[in-house]
Amino acid sequence: MIKRLLPWLLKGGISFGLIAWVLSKVDLASAWDKALSMDGAMVLLALVLMLAQIALGALRWGLVLRALDAVFRWTSTATVYYIGVFFSIVLPGAVGGDAVRMWFSRRAGLSLATAVNSVALERAMTVFALVLLVCLTQPILIARIPDMPGTWVFPVLLAVCVIGILVLASLDKLPASLHRWKLVRGLVQLAGDTRKLFFHPAWSLGTLVVALIGHINLSLAVYVLALGLDLDVHVLDTLVLVPPVILIMTLPISIAGWGVRETAMVTAFGFVGIAADSAIVLSIIFGIVTMVTALPGGLVFLLAGGKKMEQEELAEEKAAGDQAVGVHTPPSPLP
Repeated sequence: MIKRLLPWLLKGGISFGLIAWVLSKVDLASAWDKALSMDGAMVLLALVLMLAQIALGALRWGLVLRALDAVFRWTSTATVYYIGVFFSIVLPGAVGGDAVRMWFSRRAGLSLATAVNSVALERAMTVFALVLLVCLTQPILIARIPDMPGTWVFPVLLAVCVIGILVLASLDKLPASLHRWKLVRGLVQLAGDTRKLFFHPAWSLGTLVVALIGHINLSLAVYVLALGLDLDVHVLDTLVLVPPVILIMTLPISIAGWGVRETAMVTAFGFVGIAADSAIVLSIIFGIVTMVTALPGGLVFLLAGGKKMEQEELAEEKAAGDQAVGVHTPPSPLP
C-alpha cells in the first residue's frame, strides 16, 4: 500500500506545490475574470483538435508497429492507444499511460518484446520530433526575443537524442558472453527494432512527419484557446513556445503534467508579454480540454474488457505468488 501511494504523494505534492506557487504570483481576481470571458466556440474547436491529436498518436504508434513487423490491426492500435491516453491522466507521471499500453497490447496479442519496444520507440520518436521542431523554430524565437536565455539547450538535446538513437541501435554489439542474460537478449532485440524504425527512411520519415504534425497540432490547440481568451498572441508564438512546454511536461514528476505545465506556460508566454494571470488561465483551460478528450478512453477500456483482463492478471499474479511459497490456490472462477 505504501509503495502504491508513494508516487501519488510525491508527484501530487509537486503538482499542488507548483500550482500554489504560480497562483501566489498572479492576480486571482483578474485570472477569474479572464476565464469567464472565454469564447466557448474556441473551446469546442480546441476539443476537436485534441481529438485529432489522439488519432495522430494512434497513427504514429501504428507506423512504429508496422516498422517492427507487428501483426496488430488498426482498430486494436487505436483502442489500446486511447486506453493509454486515459491512464496517462489518471496515473502519476506520463509514463504510466505507456506502461498500461504495453500491458494491454501484450494481453491483446503482441509479444512482450514488441509491446515494450514499440511503445518505447514511439516515445523516443515523439521526443526526437519535439526537440527537432524546437530547433527548427528557434531562429524565429531568437528573432522575436534576441536576449532569450538558454538557446544552446535544445541543439545540445538534439545531439543527445541522435547519440541515444545510435547507442540503442548498437546494443546488439555487446559481447556474446553476455547474451545468456535475459536483459541483454532484450537489449539485442531492442537494437534490431531501433534499426528497423530509424534506419529505414520509409518508416522513419513517415513516423517523424506524423509526430511533427502532432506537435504542431498541439500548438494550434493552444493558439485557438489563446484567441478565445483574446490574448495578443501570434500563431508563431505558440509554435515556438508550446513545444518546449510539452517537452518539460514529459518529465514524470507530476500528475498528468499539472503544475509543471502551469509553471512552464507562465514562464514561456511571459517572454512575449503575456501576463501571468492570463498564461495560467490558458494553461488550466488547456489542461481541462486535454482531460475531457482523454476521459472517453476509460469507457473504451471498459468496453474492451479491461476490467476483466485486470482481474485475470491479478489472479495470475496471486497464483504465481502462492505457488512460490507452496500455497495451493484454487482455479480462478473467471472464464
